[in-house]
Amino acid sequence: MYGNTMAQRARIKLASIDIDKINTICTDIKDIADKTGVELRGPIPLPTKKLKVTTRKSPDGEGKASWERYEMRIHKRLIDLSADERTLRLVMRVPIPEGLNIEIEMVDV
Repeated sequence: MYGNTMAQRARIKLASIDIDKINTICTDIKDIADKTGVELRGPIPLPTKKLKVTTRKSPDGEGKASWERYEMRIHKRLIDLSADERTLRLVMRVPIPEGLNIEIEMVDV
């Protein structure tokens, strides 16, 4: 009805506590973009969220007041792809490892 007047982009958001998993997926997506010849922007690193938990070592409250600090870092990346049906199909086929959160949304440019 309208034709293809609006250019569409796929915005891919990646989040994980393991930075190696994110980097491997980013390189996979980059390879797909190079193969299909679509425009790729990114991976853009977003601020890393640090979740910190501090607990006392002693379970009963007696003894020395020593503390343990735990930290979990959530790394995030953002990739913009020029949406092309074939490219998106290839991106969807990329095996996503356990513990990696991926969101793909279509954005009008």
